[in-house]
Amino acid sequence: MNSHVPRTDHATPPPRLSWMLALATLGFLVSFWAWSLLAPLAPALRQELGLTPFQQSLVVATPVLVGSLGRIPIGALTDRVGARVMFPLVTAATILPVLYLGHAADSLAEVLVGGFLLGLGGTTFAIGVPFVNSWYPPGRRGLALGVFGIGTGGTAISAFTTVQLTDAVGRNFPFDLVAVLLAVYALTACLFLRDNPGRAVTAESLLARTAATLRMAVAWQTALLYAVSFGGFVAFSVYLPTYLTTAFGLERSDAATRTAGFVLLAVAMRPVGGWLSDRVRPVPVLVTAYAMVAALALVAATEAPLVPLGTISFLGMAAALGAGAGAVFALVARLVPPERVGSVTGVVGAAGGLGGFFPPLVMGVVNSVTRDFTWGYVLLAATAAVAGVFTATVVRRRTR
Repeated sequence: MNSHVPRTDHATPPPRLSWMLALATLGFLVSFWAWSLLAPLAPALRQELGLTPFQQSLVVATPVLVGSLGRIPIGALTDRVGARVMFPLVTAATILPVLYLGHAADSLAEVLVGGFLLGLGGTTFAIGVPFVNSWYPPGRRGLALGVFGIGTGGTAISAFTTVQLTDAVGRNFPFDLVAVLLAVYALTACLFLRDNPGRAVTAESLLARTAATLRMAVAWQTALLYAVSFGGFVAFSVYLPTYLTTAFGLERSDAATRTAGFVLLAVAMRPVGGWLSDRVRPVPVLVTAYAMVAALALVAATEAPLVPLGTISFLGMAAALGAGAGAVFALVARLVPPERVGSVTGVVGAAGGLGGFFPPLVMGVVNSVTRDFTWGYVLLAATAAVAGVFTATVVRRRTR
């Protein structure tokens, strides 16, 4: 039988709300920075350890897959014990694999073990969403969760700094720096992070709570929407450099800079999507976002000149995917009982992380078979269109 402490309204001064949101976002940012440390170093590790392309992909994929799937139990635990326990615990535990990878891992097996444990850093998403959701009133949750989502920018910080710091200071330095930041954050969270005393708390066991969540239709529906929006963002951030160098002959540095612009715009649009969802409801925001992605993917399918049409299409998709990701969690906040937000967030977050791996594989296969990228973008357009129709029909009926 489900039992929970009913949520009550507590008058909380706005500065404290902002402080709680800032602490959660900072923890998300630092842990995602840690989570992404291996990807920028993959080419160097390939040379250093004599890895095959598949082994290199495995090194990059391991922490992402573990971090994505790990959100399911971590979200369920957060519903039970709260973010005040989980945030310091998870960030402190992430220090160990960070230091291990920086100082002790010097073979493929050791790097994979370290990467597996490093996946823990990617689970903090499922801690922060229920935490922020519990503090903010319904009319402000979309914007608040969107601001929290800026923490995904930790992946961009890692991409921009890891190789440069390695070259300038030494191979160990990025790992040491992130370990120190994780320790500082864990201590800060212990001292200052507070759960809302009126948050809903479930009394179910972890297994019972997870099983109940997986039986919820809304969990799978929002997971599908997030797999398209955030999964599309992840896919582009991973595959866009390869596409730009292959299709347009750009230098790697130029392709990396353009991809960075894509990532930053998508991250910046996440709170915008949440804010719009507070104003006009999440469903119209999502339908518009998926329609934009479908239309602009068809433009990209024509392999139009990169300047200006190609650039406009990619940046437009970045804005739509970012806004869509923000709107999905505004939708979760509206449809999911407060005591289950963490559990559902775990499932939805896992779908988003895993959703980013299929499009690059599809694009690679399509390009290998047809020698162009047209059908890959046509499939993206079709997927976004299906997500838009699903949102406008099934999800809209559920919100009513």
